Amino acid sequence: MKLSEQTFICIDCESTGLDTSQDRIVEIAAARFTFEKILNTFETLVDPECEIPQSSQDIHNISQDMVTGKPKIREILPKILEMVDHLIIVGHGINFDIALIANEAKRAQIPTTILEQPHIDTLRLARLYGESPVNSLERLRQHFNIEPEGAHRAMSDVLVNIEVFKYLTKQFQTTDQILATLQKPIKIKIMPLGKHKGRRFDEIPLEYLLWAEKKDFDQDLLFSLRSEIRQRRRGGGFDQSANPFSTL
Repeated sequence: MKLSEQTFICIDCESTGLDTSQDRIVEIAAARFTFEKILNTFETLVDPECEIPQSSQDIHNISQDMVTGKPKIREILPKILEMVDHLIIVGHGINFDIALIANEAKRAQIPTTILEQPHIDTLRLARLYGESPVNSLERLRQHFNIEPEGAHRAMSDVLVNIEVFKYLTKQFQTTDQILATLQKPIKIKIMPLGKHKGRRFDEIPLEYLLWAEKKDFDQDLLFSLRSEIRQRRRGGGFDQSANPFSTL
C-alpha cells in the first residue's frame, strides 16, 4: 500500500525502568495517523502499583504523586490494544514499547497479538538515513527543524515522532518497501553507546570491538561491529590494531 494511503499508530511509553519483563508503564500515549492528519489520540498516566525509581523520574519527570489515583494498566490496556489492532506500529526504539505492553498484558491476563504486528522503528530508519550525527528523537527533531511539542513526555514524543517518521520515509513509496528494508541489518556509522560513544567504528580499538560483538546488542550494532572486524581482517592490519601499544 502507498504510504499516503496507510493508517499507522505511533506509541510511546514511559516506565519505571528499562527491563521490559519487570518494569511497569507509568504513562502511555498513542496516536492513529495518516500522512495527512492525526485521526485520534489517547494518553494517560498509569499507576504502576510499585515505586518509581528516582533515576527514572529524572528522565521523564513523572513522580509517585502524579500517578497516585491514576488508572491501573489493566484498566486502559483494552483501549490501547483496540487502537493498535491491525495497524503498523511506529515508534522510536519501538521494540521496547511493544515488549512493555505485551508483558503488561500478560500480567493482566489480557490477550494480545501485538508482538506479531508489523512495526517500523524510526531509530533504525534514522540509522539508514545516516545524516543526523545523533539519532535520538530530540536530536532528529532539531535536525529536521520540527517544532518542539513540550517537555519529554509520552504524547509530546509521539507527536514529534510522527513528524520525524514523515521525513525519514521520503525515499519510500510503500510500506512494503520500508518493512522489507528493515528486515536487513543496517550499518551504523557512529558508535551509539559505551565508552567509545560518538566515535567512528574504524577509530575504535579492535580489542573493544571483539568484546562488544559478543554482547546482547541489537542487530544493527552487532552487524556494524562485525563488519568492522571483517574489514580489518581483510585489510591486513588485524594484529596491529589489536595491539594497544602499536602506536607508542
